[in-house]
Amino acid sequence: MSELTVIVLAAGGGTRMKSKTPKMLHQIAGRSLVGHVLAAVSEAGASRVVAVVGHQRELVEPHIAEILPEAVIAVQSEQLGTAHAVRVAVEAGAVSSGTVLVTYGDTPLLRGESLRALVADHEAAGRAATILSGIVPEPFGYGRILRGETGVSGIVEEKDATDEERAITEINSGIIAFDGAFLAGVLPRIGNDNAKKEFYLTDAIALAVADGLAVDAFVLDDVTEAEGANDRAQLAALGKILNERIVTRWMKDGVTVMDPATTWIDADVELAPDVTILPGTQLIGATRIDEDAVVGPDCTLKDTEVGHGARVVRTQAELAVVGPGANVGPFTYLRPGTVLGEEGKIGGFVEVKNSTIGPGAKVPHLSYVGDATIGEGTNIGAGTIFANYDGVTKHKTRIGRHVKSGSGVTFVAPVVVGDGATTGGEALIREDVPPGALAVSAGQQRNIEGWALAKRAGTPQAAAAEEALEAGVPILGEPSATGE
Repeated sequence: MSELTVIVLAAGGGTRMKSKTPKMLHQIAGRSLVGHVLAAVSEAGASRVVAVVGHQRELVEPHIAEILPEAVIAVQSEQLGTAHAVRVAVEAGAVSSGTVLVTYGDTPLLRGESLRALVADHEAAGRAATILSGIVPEPFGYGRILRGETGVSGIVEEKDATDEERAITEINSGIIAFDGAFLAGVLPRIGNDNAKKEFYLTDAIALAVADGLAVDAFVLDDVTEAEGANDRAQLAALGKILNERIVTRWMKDGVTVMDPATTWIDADVELAPDVTILPGTQLIGATRIDEDAVVGPDCTLKDTEVGHGARVVRTQAELAVVGPGANVGPFTYLRPGTVLGEEGKIGGFVEVKNSTIGPGAKVPHLSYVGDATIGEGTNIGAGTIFANYDGVTKHKTRIGRHVKSGSGVTFVAPVVVGDGATTGGEALIREDVPPGALAVSAGQQRNIEGWALAKRAGTPQAAAAEEALEAGVPILGEPSATGE
């Protein structure tokens, strides 16, 4: 291809979205609408990208700059039509040669390979303009492609079409490849003598035909690629199509997806061959899953890494790392900063935050681990709490290697438990525990007789105690030791 400039029109208000968020920034598959388009034009081999912004530019412009820093930003202060937007872009990008491809920022299904094919066809034929078109069974509302003996003779809009023209099923997508010199020359010739007083880019096609220049259309195999999202319903419909495309691609690349209908995978997720995804799973953001791992059912993983052969079940995770061969779940919450080592385990109803759990270490049941490091081979008993917050500052707990922690222990940070130590059940650990030591804090049980009658008089608790004592059945309804 010759030098390719792509103009992305992203200045529209998107009022039908009924949202404080600009239409271009609404997301499907983990990317904004304009983000998908920028990815496609980059894949198409654009040497220059000019993005036209206008409505809520203070939000759209930095977003585009973050995704594609080299993009030229052109500002359309007033939205006076597509030709006006392109003229603003041409002036800002100093475009006058090569091929200029005009696209829209709300068409997230666009493929880079389709744009490359369009440009290649356009340049091989040496045309002034090539329209990206598609065949649809129900063309109502779309501009129709009119063809003559040598190519496209024009575009007619629905309201202006004859009955015969309305029967045409080839439609204009609005995406057009232009010869750069022709485009620079034709833009000043486009007027706004119409009901809306706007400058329409499609008028360039009529001018090219009138000048006797070559114009034709390149038909998309899948016309949905050119569909835009104007409201939330269309956004959801495009999101479903894109997800189906993404899931199908991964299955063709060797990933097992048990139920594609309930599996959602973002565009930037990376999956290795022989990964298995079970029903009800969402893989979001920059999540990466290595081979032979099994994820699901009912998992949501965001920006999370899962190692080779790991197993993650009914888990919510964000910015977490699950090591090779590790096990997580069910009903587990991995918050940012969680790192689980190789062959480690985080079990049911466990929440972990900003903590590293070493190789082979286990937190199996009903526990909270926050701001901690847990060494290799350590076992944390059920119902354990890492009390990391003193009301002002977060503190760190450090548990050594091969430590055995009893059930119901509370570690009050900052505290260090040495390698090979043990903590007794229900212990409250406020001080460091030396290596190999047994730490206990509970004293001998002491029963205070009559406490409920004295301290809870008039309550059902006191009444039940009084009845049991009078009947001589003091423990769980069983007879007293005298048998009375």
